Amino acid sequence: MFTWIVGVSALMWAALLLLPWRPWSTRERLHIDEAAVKSEIADITVLIPARNEAACIGQTLQRLAAQGHLARIVVIDDQSDDGTGEIAIREAIDNLTVIDGSPPPQGWSGKLWALEQGLKHCKSPYVLLLDADIGLQPGVVASLLQHLQDNQLDMVSVMANLHMQQFWEKLLLPPFVYFFKLIYPFALSNSPRSRIAAGAGGCALLRVDKLRAIGGFTTFKGAIIDDCTLARTIKDLPGRIWIGLSNDAHALRPYKNLCNIWNMVARTAYTQLGYSPALLIACTLLMLLGYFVPIAALLSGPAAARLLAAIALLAMVGSYLPTVRYYGLGHYWALTLPAAALLFLAMTWTSAIRYARGERSRWKNRSYTRATPESPTPK
Repeated sequence: MFTWIVGVSALMWAALLLLPWRPWSTRERLHIDEAAVKSEIADITVLIPARNEAACIGQTLQRLAAQGHLARIVVIDDQSDDGTGEIAIREAIDNLTVIDGSPPPQGWSGKLWALEQGLKHCKSPYVLLLDADIGLQPGVVASLLQHLQDNQLDMVSVMANLHMQQFWEKLLLPPFVYFFKLIYPFALSNSPRSRIAAGAGGCALLRVDKLRAIGGFTTFKGAIIDDCTLARTIKDLPGRIWIGLSNDAHALRPYKNLCNIWNMVARTAYTQLGYSPALLIACTLLMLLGYFVPIAALLSGPAAARLLAAIALLAMVGSYLPTVRYYGLGHYWALTLPAAALLFLAMTWTSAIRYARGERSRWKNRSYTRATPESPTPK
């Protein structure tokens, strides 16, 4: 029986490698289009929701200013207590508007309410949603616009390269992207024939008419996974979306320890499962089957089980190698995927336990409770 279980694991990994949409690959990328670098970007308004971003907002704005002349840059200071708004004003960027955000009303998540306030200042045909800790290389905004226009898209978003200097960052952040792509395969998300939709809210360019057609951010005002919900709403309109990776957009904020990454993942992990105990159990069993059964079989199983385990582990490492290479890590980091999977499983259970205790999500000193699931309660 154990050999059969190991065989299922090996078959699962082999099937993943053979899927035609290749969710493990890194082929969906946005490169800076040198021909587009000097293109006009004056039709784009940038919205930057910023809550306690004093450490990053200055550098983000400086890099944004290097993109060229934009219609307007709107920083929504979301009740920061660290001087974020003052730092933004001191940068003296052309066409910069800093507004003081009001507390989220009943039913709104903090980020989406900040964006909704900023959207009132948008008079241009395109809007770029940019997190306050994302630094862009010159030409990224023009390349986003060129890609959107050339492919007749309504939304283009890229996953910024995460900060990967510390041990925990190297161990856990590449798998974070890897697992995200398994859940939301980019090739399927980018296909108008597929129901799957994914977005990267840290850097997303949209047509304003499409955003207004869905009612702005009001339609999904309480969403925790707001970027994928936005992509889903745009695609259902119907609209065309595209998501990819980019080496030219970088997260400026480091994750200094395991706790920071743990809370970042636990914030949305159980939401991804629809707060379903059945899906949580299924996810746990699938993770054990995929990542830990092959190791157990290789160490102590019969000969046939060890052979199947070796096949499973080779396929597992092979599927993770493209992500490891993309982030410039040594190939040996591909061997750490089972350890990362164990930690991500524990983070998912943390998320579920918090939900059972009445907390739907927690981020930036805001808690979203189960009792009033759409209502943020500052702590």
